[in-house]
Parts: sequence; C-alpha cells; structure tokens
Amino acid sequence: MNGKTDQSAMEIADRERRSGRPTSTKEVARDLEKREGTTGKPAGIDKPTPLFPENESTNFRNRWTEIQAAFVDEPRRAVEQADTLVAEVIKRLASSFADERSKLEGQWGRGDNVSTEDLRVALQRYRAFFDRLLSV
Repeated sequence: MNGKTDQSAMEIADRERRSGRPTSTKEVARDLEKREGTTGKPAGIDKPTPLFPENESTNFRNRWTEIQAAFVDEPRRAVEQADTLVAEVIKRLASSFADERSKLEGQWGRGDNVSTEDLRVALQRYRAFFDRLLSV
C-alpha cells in the first residue's frame, strides 16, 4: 500500500472510532453480547422451557401417583388408567408443539417484507424449538 492509502484507511478508522460505531467484527460481537446477553442471541432463546405449565405438570404427576398407588388393589384398572394418562399427556404435548410451531411460522410467514434480521431470529427460535423436540 502506498502512503496515501494508509493515511485514508487510518482517517476512516479514526472517524469510526470517534463516532462510537464498532470498527471490527470483534467489536460488533461484543456490542451484540452487551445488548442481547452473552450468547449473541435474543435473551431467553436457549433457556430450557418446561413442556407444560407447572400446575399442569403437577396435576399429571399427582394422577400418576394415584394410579401407581391403586395398582395393589386393582392392577388391571391401574394399567388401563396409566395408558389413558400417557395418551392424554402425549396428545397435550402434540397440541402444545403444534401451537408453538404455528407461532414460529407466524413470525416469518408474513410475506416477502420480512427482514433478514427477522429471519435470523426466526431460525434461532426454530433451532431452540428443534432442540427441545429432540430432548423429549
């Protein structure tokens, strides 16, 4: 590089530094971490989310405990109730995931006027949802 090009690059870098804008990828990443948390992702995106609200989980667990306790007196009936409860939990889980998927689709399915940033965030949310599906 010649002296004039070096000087121009230094002037641009100096102007950007004074403007408070990040001048490198590292600085952009650091700014993202400050704004969004330590991962550079929107806050809360990778936090594990319970599959059911606490009161619903408690209800399912209490019903299971009752079924298990009833096994001694009526084993066949207890197994039938266990089957019914498991089917209910699976149905509720499928409904919950279908609702969540619908919400995700609504975030990016608004047509062609969706920004790349909106699509990036949607993909991150799909990744978190996908990871959650595989952890079941």
